[in-house]
Amino acid sequence: MGKPKKRTSHRKTGLRRSHLVVDLARQVNAKSPVKAYTTVRESSKTKAKA
Repeated sequence: MGKPKKRTSHRKTGLRRSHLVVDLARQVNAKSPVKAYTTVRESSKTKAKA
């Protein structure tokens, strides 16, 4: 497996698709009772609470 797919230039880390997905997942987790997967560290905490 290669690097995560990127948009436009290699310098703009905010536009990396994996980062966009994590940002959206965090927005969901802030509002929704159903928790989305973000990162291993963050998601393990939410699973331990539930």
